[in-house]
Amino acid sequence: MRRLLLVTNPSAGGADEANVAAAVAVLRDAGTDVRVADGGDPEALGRVLGDRDGRTAVLAGGDGSLHLAVTVLRERGELSPDEPLGLLPLGTGNDLARTLGVPVDPIEAARALLTARPRVLDLLVDDAGGVVVNAVHLGIGAEAAQRAGAWKQRLGKAAYTLGSAVAGLREAGWVLRVEADGEVIHDGSPVLMVGVANGRSIGGGALLAPEASPDDGWLDVVTATSTGPLARLGFGVAMRGGAHLERDDVTTTRARSVSVTGEECPVNADGELAGAVTSRTWTVAPAAWSLLVPSPTASGGSAGSTSPAAAAT
Repeated sequence: MRRLLLVTNPSAGGADEANVAAAVAVLRDAGTDVRVADGGDPEALGRVLGDRDGRTAVLAGGDGSLHLAVTVLRERGELSPDEPLGLLPLGTGNDLARTLGVPVDPIEAARALLTARPRVLDLLVDDAGGVVVNAVHLGIGAEAAQRAGAWKQRLGKAAYTLGSAVAGLREAGWVLRVEADGEVIHDGSPVLMVGVANGRSIGGGALLAPEASPDDGWLDVVTATSTGPLARLGFGVAMRGGAHLERDDVTTTRARSVSVTGEECPVNADGELAGAVTSRTWTVAPAAWSLLVPSPTASGGSAGSTSPAAAAT
């Protein structure tokens, strides 16, 4: 019998509390030993993860929650593919869950945990000591996320769309130099966005790198020079379905290491704003950690379904 430590964030609000309670009921009804603990801030999360007592830690949250847990475990020297994490998706975007087939409905995700198996994953590590589990992007996407912050609690995933629209009207790009494995792939003209992806999507399903695989040992790099008003709009619309890769002003490559230098540019890592930088390098760390994902033989609900608790809000 799997023993789980479900790490929650009580400050997230009533809807999450209802979904957590419903998910715990599913797990316990199936005979799973579940302990629930508050890991709502880095200090609390450190204490909780340090007291796992052999249990598998399951994060109730999204990419940001996984990002923080991986960061804490790595700093403690306890990040290992032999000790998988689990995920109960309660984030706004849940993009890594989408890539890995983890149901974004928390009830279906709880059912999937009953038969889930570890999948060993890569990790992005930057030259400032940070990590990325899903994707990091610089430029318009980060600017959009910053603008969406004011509407995120009220509008949820729709806040990204509104933030993107506002940012797309106002931003004309950043002059950046992009190198992949030491080879210059862009230098000179303004860049609208640079994405370095482990997973496929950002912002709740926008397909930044549709062919990315988080366990292939490669980083997928997307560079967009769509800086004119119509080009910015076209790029934003096309990226929702991954069609941006067909544009003449978008280039893609794969690399083990990516460096970006130039004008101060906003950065978004795993859905969280990481400030602005003038220089940063990301390198892939293959097979650095693992996450429980649905067993291929398990039957689950649609990733787009809605839990009873969510429907009641």
